[in-house]
Amino acid sequence: MGGFAALALRIAFLAGLWLFIVLLAVVIHTDMTPRKAAATGSGAGGSGRRPPRESASRRPASAAADAGAKVLAVDSGPLAGQRFQLVDHVRVGRSADCELLLEDEYVTRKHPHAALDRQADGGWLLTDLGSTNGTYVNGVRITSPKVVTVADVIQIGRTQLRLEA
Repeated sequence: MGGFAALALRIAFLAGLWLFIVLLAVVIHTDMTPRKAAATGSGAGGSGRRPPRESASRRPASAAADAGAKVLAVDSGPLAGQRFQLVDHVRVGRSADCELLLEDEYVTRKHPHAALDRQADGGWLLTDLGSTNGTYVNGVRITSPKVVTVADVIQIGRTQLRLEA
């Protein structure tokens, strides 16, 4: 009976080890995949939930409204509910040389994560600055500079941002 018990123990150990590996892979995949969740309540630790914003295709966005964008609003993440006045060039990230500091573990710490630049026509150009986790616009990772409008949702790490007039 001793040999059978040892074999059963080995099989149980291997099954548990494989279960642990599979669960670990699921958790890593979940943490690394950008979320399209609804924004959390405003302010410091608000527990209220807001409904998800309308998709960009359902909201009209005019060039005049984009040229008048003066505020960057934070919909989710550590700074949820805050609004920041835009200047001509805004670097976003966790490094000290950023104009907008995001305390988000999925945001690059060593250099600015992304840059938002005002164009001559008043529009805004978003550029990923070589981040590992990427910069997303409407759920799609950008690989080259992209013009963003008030209708777009910008995601950097777990933080969702949008332009406001």
